[in-house]
Parts: sequence; structure tokens; C-alpha cells
Amino acid sequence: MSYIDVMKQLKKNNIDQVYLAYGTESFFLQNIKKEVMKRVLDGDEDNLSVYDLEETPIQEVIADAETYPFFGDRKLIIASNPGFLKAKPDKLPFEHDTSSLEMYLDSPAEYSVLVFVAAYEKIDERKKISKLLKKHAAVAVCNAVKDQDLKQWIDTLAGQQRVTIENEAYDIFETELSSNLHLLESELTKLALYVGDGGTITKEIAEQLISHTSNSSSLRLVDAVIERDLHKAISVYKDLEKMKEEPIAMIALLAFQFRTILRVKLLKQKGYSQFQMQKTIGAHPYVIKIGLAREKKFSISELEDIISKLTDADAVMKQGKMEKELAFELLLYELIQTS
Repeated sequence: MSYIDVMKQLKKNNIDQVYLAYGTESFFLQNIKKEVMKRVLDGDEDNLSVYDLEETPIQEVIADAETYPFFGDRKLIIASNPGFLKAKPDKLPFEHDTSSLEMYLDSPAEYSVLVFVAAYEKIDERKKISKLLKKHAAVAVCNAVKDQDLKQWIDTLAGQQRVTIENEAYDIFETELSSNLHLLESELTKLALYVGDGGTITKEIAEQLISHTSNSSSLRLVDAVIERDLHKAISVYKDLEKMKEEPIAMIALLAFQFRTILRVKLLKQKGYSQFQMQKTIGAHPYVIKIGLAREKKFSISELEDIISKLTDADAVMKQGKMEKELAFELLLYELIQTS
């Protein structure tokens, strides 16, 4: 089952006796744990047991699952790091007796809910215990969202907050948050509170309220240069200053962006596809997408001239020939006047 399928069942209060959540997306793994805890315990954590299977053998966890709860009618056991599901388990100072789990899966205790949390990209599905878990447990695959599915996830999270997102605002979310679902949820919650139930998040609202990162701010600096908007460039520069970014580091950020645009332009001339560019450059797909949109606005010689100006300004700062902040503002002025 997918993460979405398991969450849908949980929200309907359809509780299984055994769960396996595995994958590398911590946002999904934590959500599964939180939702199971909410449905099974309803705020009462007296019947919650948490184990690390790198410290506790599975047979002890099963013994707990088979022990009737002292308080209430149902207990929850969460066991993380089930290394015995990996193709090459880590060496431990004890042995996991997986036969105890095999027998338990055939007849799990009605008063216990057992949740395995495995922060592994995959499990060894050839193993007997893996096959039994897939047969008897609710299995949630919790791997990272693919880049092409990010917009769908933004829509899903926005739907949960009962807000809509203007098409032009999606680029802001992708630039600022990429596929960090924890941060994405946090920022969407903040924006949803701002626009209110049933409201719409516009590009202007997203630009104003989303917490900026240094990398995304360097993208906005490039936009300001392209648009020849000195006021906007200085404004973004001040944002970077508030993030405690040094002018030399800002030059490095700008240089990275313009070198990427130049590399994209050169690869495009060689007939590379967007996917091939991504593999060659090793950048996030959105960075390549933006590079392709921007390269049309520069000639190769213009990009080389900009990179040369950045190199010269970097040298001026490092040699102490001019106060760094003033040198950076003059650099922005020069880039905008000559772009």
C-alpha cells in the first residue's frame, strides 16, 4: 500500500493490528506514527511502548505485544530500526529471533497494535519475514516525493488546510521549499492562517510570507538583474544580510546561478535534454528548469562578462580594497546597468 492509502484507512478509524512503514521520507514516517498514536491511544500514552530494535531483540517486543495492557483496552507498540528486514543487517550484540514475529503475525493479539518504522529506502522482499509482513501487515511505503509529483503534494497539503494556490505561486513554493515536506507543511499552515479558510494563496502573498533561504534568494537576485530592477536587487540583498550572509558568500551564490545558466545554455546548444542537463550538472530539476527559462535572455558573451565581474568583485573584497557591503552594492548596480 502507499502512504496515502494507509493514511486514508487510519483517518476512517480502520485500524490494523500490525503496520510496517518504511522509506526515507521522515515526514511520512512521522505522520504514520502520529496518526496511529492518535487513533489507538486518543491522548493516553500509558499504553505506549517504544523500542529501538538496535538495542532490543524482537522477541522482547513480541512478549510485550502479547501482554495484556494494564490500563485501558488497547496498547500500542512502536519498534524502529528493524534491521532484520534489510538485505545486509547490521551486526548487533544480540540475535533477533524473527520466528517469534513470524508466529505473532499468524495470530496477533487483538488488544495490541504493533508498528514497525524502518527508515530504509527498501527492504529485502526475498526474506520470509518480509513476505509475511507484506501479507499480514498494513505496509506504507514512505519514500521521498518525486520532483514531478511535488505539485500534487502541494495541492494535497493545501487541500488539508482548505485553501487554494494560484498557479503563479507554485514556482515560489518549488524554489523556496523544493521537496522538504516538513517545511512545506509548516509554511502552508502559516499562509493558510493568513488567507483564512477557503482563501487563495497568491504569488504576492507567497513571496511576502514564505521564509526565504539563501539559495532561493540568490535566484531572486538573478531575477532582479534580468529585470534590471536595482530596488528589488537591493531589497533581496538586505534579506540575505538578515540571514547573516557575508557579501563574499553572496557573490558565490550569484556565481553559482550564472554559471548554471551558462552551462545550461552550452548544453542546450549541444542538444541535451532537460533530464540529461540535470544528470550532467547535478542540480535540482527546478534549477535546470529556471536555467532554461533564463538562458534565452543572455548571450554566451554576456554571461561570461557577468561571471568575470563577479570574479573581480570577489577579488576586491578578499584583498580588502573596498568595504564589502559597498563593493557588493556597486556590483549589483554594474550588473543591472550592463545586463
